[in-house]
Amino acid sequence: MKKEWFVDWFDSPYYHILYKHHDEQDARIALDNLLSALHLVPGARILDLACGKGRHSRYLAGKGFDVTGLDISTSSIAFARRSEHDHLTFYQHDMRLPFRINYFDAVMNMFTSFGYFKTDRDHLLTLQNVWKGLRPGGLFLLDYFNSQWVRDSLVRTEQKEIDGISFRIHRHVRNGYVYKKVAFTVDGRLLWFQERVRLFTPDDFRVLFAQAGLEMVKIYGDYNLGAFDPAQSRRLILIAQKPLKA
Repeated sequence: MKKEWFVDWFDSPYYHILYKHHDEQDARIALDNLLSALHLVPGARILDLACGKGRHSRYLAGKGFDVTGLDISTSSIAFARRSEHDHLTFYQHDMRLPFRINYFDAVMNMFTSFGYFKTDRDHLLTLQNVWKGLRPGGLFLLDYFNSQWVRDSLVRTEQKEIDGISFRIHRHVRNGYVYKKVAFTVDGRLLWFQERVRLFTPDDFRVLFAQAGLEMVKIYGDYNLGAFDPAQSRRLILIAQKPLKA
């Protein structure tokens, strides 16, 4: 059975080279404002869903929260585990599977780490697992791209030189997804990977959240918690809640 695109790509060292500009400082700036919208108490349990190498998780733990990071990438979790301590743990896990039940005060999914699956059934499964993992009254923060802005401003072809590697990037939109093909040559070998992310709108998320039992409570258009503008905002940041009487 062919692996899904994100399994090989997220385990590749070249993925981390291409996105190396998303660093610890980048994580701190985003999280400081987002945390102010969640109103979490010290020691609150947070799940960093699709945590990658753990840059958000580490910062959250440093702020006094009890943090668990989950990611499907074996290599990313192996790296993240180097920084584990009593209030920071990491597990290799597929978000379509349940993890813990009625446990977390908040679940955070950062940097468009959603929308990767072929079917909305799998996207809904993920949100249902978020619901299961949250305590009643717990919050879910989803940091996504603004799909309308992505469509309107799509750069179809570009080239990036990073660490001596020339990445050739081609993008297109088809059947409700944005595709990104990343091609490059290493040691005389041509390698390429393709990303595929669903172009969910705010209304799409309202429907999915409702189906999963989550109530939408806030919507923002940037990390400064500015108002969401469908035409101008680059981010779509949603906060939903598991009802107290879930």
